[in-house]
Amino acid sequence: MTVAVVQFGGSNCDRDAVRALAHLGIDAERVWHEDGLPEDVSGIMLPGGFSYGDYLRAGAMAARSPIMNEVREAADEGVPVLGVCNGAQVGCESGLTDGAFTTNRSARFQCEHVFLRIENADTPWTRAYDEGDVIEVPIAHGEGRFEITDEKYDRLVDEDRVLFRYCDSDGNVTDDANPNGSTGNVAGILGARDTVAVLMPHPERATLPDVGGTDGQGVLRGFE
Repeated sequence: MTVAVVQFGGSNCDRDAVRALAHLGIDAERVWHEDGLPEDVSGIMLPGGFSYGDYLRAGAMAARSPIMNEVREAADEGVPVLGVCNGAQVGCESGLTDGAFTTNRSARFQCEHVFLRIENADTPWTRAYDEGDVIEVPIAHGEGRFEITDEKYDRLVDEDRVLFRYCDSDGNVTDDANPNGSTGNVAGILGARDTVAVLMPHPERATLPDVGGTDGQGVLRGFE
């Protein structure tokens, strides 16, 4: 049983993801999207990068790769699926989750550490934390602003499908703490199942003790 880290043309965080998962004792391997998912897949990670150069819209072309049909089928069967950064864009574009990610409010690429508040600790991706905990992880994106209709946003909130919100170091959700202008300071959400999640920050870059801290470990432990 292994976590398939799906590699598209332009993915650049796939090796980081495999190394971070291996550090946690989770078996993982890179899978080229044209090769399809392995038969023994126990989890799927859509990593960050710039699939197909972010042409059309970030994640739009990768979302139409045939492997995403397999990913959706696996997700419907309860296989854990996590999309990170460009993988989150692919997840939204392919219908794994609601909403979309678009150009940052600043209209600039932003690479910095941010704080996230845990909104729902009763999921595979957040069970290592308590509700209200604050973790520090990096972001690196130009199209990370989460957008969604008011109706669908209200549904996300009502169904407790908001996983993370951008906040300050004390856990206050403010506009100043929102790095990209995301609706409701949303940084990560669940799909129809709590085994499917996407988030814009990079937990794999906050997993190795000597590289960026360890606050992101709990997110990746959702594959255990």
